[in-house]
Amino acid sequence: MTASFTRRRVTPKSRTVAVGAVVAVGALLLTGCGDQTDKAKTGGSGNAAEGPLFSKLPKKIQDAGVVKVGSDINYPPVEFKKNGKVMGLDPDLADALGKVLGVRFEFNNATFDTLLSGLRSQRYDIAMSAMTDNKGRQQGVDPDTGKKAGEGVDFVDYLTAGVSIYTKKGDDQGIKSWDDLCGKKIVVQRGTVSHDLAKAESKKCEKSGKKKVAVEAYGNDTEAQTRLRGGGAAAGASDFPVAAYAVKTSGGGKDFQLVGDQVEAAPYGIAVSKDNTELRDALQQGLALLIANGEYDKIVAKWGVKDGAVAKAIINGGK
Repeated sequence: MTASFTRRRVTPKSRTVAVGAVVAVGALLLTGCGDQTDKAKTGGSGNAAEGPLFSKLPKKIQDAGVVKVGSDINYPPVEFKKNGKVMGLDPDLADALGKVLGVRFEFNNATFDTLLSGLRSQRYDIAMSAMTDNKGRQQGVDPDTGKKAGEGVDFVDYLTAGVSIYTKKGDDQGIKSWDDLCGKKIVVQRGTVSHDLAKAESKKCEKSGKKKVAVEAYGNDTEAQTRLRGGGAAAGASDFPVAAYAVKTSGGGKDFQLVGDQVEAAPYGIAVSKDNTELRDALQQGLALLIANGEYDKIVAKWGVKDGAVAKAIINGGK
């Protein structure tokens, strides 16, 4: 997931998630892609007595008792809705952070590609949405042009995951890896690392004299899956936990299949504005406390992503 997109294969026993583990909570997740509302709440009630790290927060957050979270709440099993309630890895982790920080985390739904601009405009205090921590986002660099496009962000890293390709079940069209995508159409979620990888692969195909990859980007991953399911593309790409969940649950496991290996293993991070170091450091300390007291391990195990767990709360660990 670096700017150069050098392929790094991820073996099943490295910092990844086994397909079976991802769906260990399948019964809980099956109806996770329901209608969304604009806001949903999770976390503690917002006072120092309930949060041992309350004093570490910025005064503005202490007074409000709320951390406003920007998130694309349509990315199961990381964040999604069931019966109007926000669920998943990120909301559970936010809830646990809220308890140690003594504030409530309020999730605000938005498309993924608008989250960082919403953070810059102070619509949100943080962005938490399976967002890959990489140097480009840290530095505010446009992945297409390689030029500075805005202020970067800091990340508090909380999980590691790679990117996977999936196709219609029994119809991989000869796709075994990213190198097999030349001349074919792939569907992705707009603004994601999967989107960046697909565009980079298309340029690679063109340079080698082959047909470019036709890249179709959608506002959320569910829309991309619908397009592939209907035969409108040869393949899709997404973060491994999400792709594995789709493979196991869509059509009762009859719609999709994973092809090839994961690539570009990198950390997910909670994004915070560069000038909000007090909040960033409070989140890092909160995550460190959850790792130390075992709550973090319970959450990643619940959502089937234990093999992607981090051992330490690191800031800006992405390459």
